[in-house]
Amino acid sequence: MFDIRAYQPTDENAVLALWTSCGLVSPNSNSQADIRRKLAVQPELFLIGTLDSAVIASGMAGYDGHRGYLYYLAVSPEHQRKGYGRAIVAHLQSILHERGCPKLNLFVSTDNISAFAFYERLGFSNNDMVSMGRHLNP
Repeated sequence: MFDIRAYQPTDENAVLALWTSCGLVSPNSNSQADIRRKLAVQPELFLIGTLDSAVIASGMAGYDGHRGYLYYLAVSPEHQRKGYGRAIVAHLQSILHERGCPKLNLFVSTDNISAFAFYERLGFSNNDMVSMGRHLNP
């Protein structure tokens, strides 16, 4: 049975393996540090999906009082296209809606065509905006 729950520290290795298998870990990021930072700010917006107690999905969101953001949505490759990603997104959207969040944004790498199709099926659309960023730690 698929279950959605809050992240627990004992999930770290399984989550890092999941993110790696889904191509979410890049050489320019420190996923362990991302987890630590999330646990310090709105940890209740870091969800894990389990199937028979095995971690097979994750989703992380944030809300700054103006917009919500979705990060690290992942479903293990062998469990994709079964509704688990949709369920995690719906759960996070519900929590954000309860907090008064009017809009949810997310970032997709331009070469991740399957992610574009997935998010479009969930009702997301291109905002015709350019995402810009700057690292604060050199």
